[in-house]
Amino acid sequence: METTLSDGDNLIVDKISYRFREPERFEIVVFPYQYEENTYYIKRIIGLPGETVQVADGIVYINGEPLDENYGNEPMENAGIAGEPITLGSDEYFVLGDNRNHSSDSRDATVGVLKREDLLGRAWIRIWPLDEFGVIRHE
Repeated sequence: METTLSDGDNLIVDKISYRFREPERFEIVVFPYQYEENTYYIKRIIGLPGETVQVADGIVYINGEPLDENYGNEPMENAGIAGEPITLGSDEYFVLGDNRNHSSDSRDATVGVLKREDLLGRAWIRIWPLDEFGVIRHE
């Protein structure tokens, strides 16, 4: 998630909001990595339930339209499984890291699309390092 977050940052995760509302596009979420115990990933929500997501020529498309976003540090070199359109189910989300050429995210088959129940919460406050202390900006 460089440059938004850095390796070694300590965060407080909001695990309550999603009990009362649905996750929104561009929110930064935390979820467990299914193949390694006690390993958690933090990524940005890009695709929402019912949408079709595709990555072509380094651009994210939602329902065939280019997504107006600028979170990637550089153009994506690898579309992964999103090279073909992926239609999300009624409880599925497509996530990407901000450091997209060095990110294991929904483009990687080992991560894939996330079910709603997989989302532990959203990044809320960075508590370490102290000079970066503050609320995480999601937009």
